Amino acid sequence: MTPRRVVIVGGGFAGLFAVRALRSAPVEVTLVDRCAHHLFQPLLYQCASGILSEGQIAQPLRAVLRRRPHVRCLLATATDVDVARRIVHAERPDGGQLELPYDDLIVGVGVRQSYFGHDEFARHATGMKTLSDALAVRAKLFRAFEMAEASSDPRERAQWLTFALVGGGPTGVELAGQIREIASHTLDREFSTIDPSQARVLLFDGSAAVLGAFGPVLSRRAARTLKDLGVEIHLDSIVTDVDAQGLTVRRKDGSVEQVRARTVLWTAGVEAPPLATALARATGAEQDRVGRIKVEPDLTIADHPEIRVVGDLMSLDDLPGLAEVAMQSGAYAGRRIRHAIEGRTARPRPFRYLDLGSAAYISRGNAVVKMGRFHASGLVGWLVWLCIHIVFLTGFRSRAGALLSWAVVFASGSRRERAFVSTARKSSAAPQGPWAGSSADPVGSGTEPGGSR
Repeated sequence: MTPRRVVIVGGGFAGLFAVRALRSAPVEVTLVDRCAHHLFQPLLYQCASGILSEGQIAQPLRAVLRRRPHVRCLLATATDVDVARRIVHAERPDGGQLELPYDDLIVGVGVRQSYFGHDEFARHATGMKTLSDALAVRAKLFRAFEMAEASSDPRERAQWLTFALVGGGPTGVELAGQIREIASHTLDREFSTIDPSQARVLLFDGSAAVLGAFGPVLSRRAARTLKDLGVEIHLDSIVTDVDAQGLTVRRKDGSVEQVRARTVLWTAGVEAPPLATALARATGAEQDRVGRIKVEPDLTIADHPEIRVVGDLMSLDDLPGLAEVAMQSGAYAGRRIRHAIEGRTARPRPFRYLDLGSAAYISRGNAVVKMGRFHASGLVGWLVWLCIHIVFLTGFRSRAGALLSWAVVFASGSRRERAFVSTARKSSAAPQGPWAGSSADPVGSGTEPGGSR
């Protein structure tokens, strides 16, 4: 019997959980991703802020799947789908073209950073969606303090010590808290000219609350914790321009303000990658306002039962862009294929998402957690956050290393991962050819807007 050919596009949580669900099925799986690693995206901000190394949040896909001989990994970017011939077209890093035939296709490439039609902002406002972004943010953060120390102009020094973050979702809140901790604790007594604790951290969001998806009570608690840390929160504020000197903000009352900040970080908004448009064009599928593919209750595309869209890229019942959604939808898609091979003829039950909650880390000993009716903040929230992320980190080495790093930071405020390259980096957040946008993402920690950690 010829094994059924299953192509999975995306090595994030959706893709890996689909592979796991197919482990006992007579299939040949081809896993295609533009990166050779599986990224624990919810902890990107901890890599960016020097708590964790890139090796602690990213595991080689081949190592993760080494015990699954029926899985073939390919480093390539899926660019199009020929639904008539059932072929996925992909491009290798060297520009070479691949044709990957399939009997079943699972698409879980995730979403990418959105600048809401202003991709030019990416030149000065680094996003937080890829490992390259995290390392670029780390360089910008620690370089800013070095530049302030070397400056003799008080006005320029103040600009280097001003950090502006756009987006009041989990990533923005978490980064804001980490920058204040770096300034107040990590860099304490390390500089002779500047006082890092005087650094300003400004958080801008167009809505009326930070962490709005967590509900009004937790949102207020998070805002209070941020303010206690020294973060300046600016709500109902729309960023209309970003340049090397800072950003321009339009307030709710129509007034416009220019904010001088040499470090601008972008954590607001997501959009579907080009593959989503290509897939919609090939299948006639509808897309939502950010380009995600609208799917049937069984995660298939209408009139194409052989194609399933999972994770952040699927649009179904307003589900948020959380890792847990990616995990459950990926596992569901894999099981549906396995059941079809086993000859189960009963009509499959529709996908049902079990909400296991969301969590956002703010500072040492402070996090907010929402799990159904259970809401927690402060130290209790932080302990729950810790347990969630230990469970879902991939690999013993990652868990052990992360625990040690968290213990060091919690006890002393010291951060071991502060190395950076001072040359300018081009953010991978903005669309840059066929290699833009791919992987999914993990629990309690998703993508904005609406996503949460």
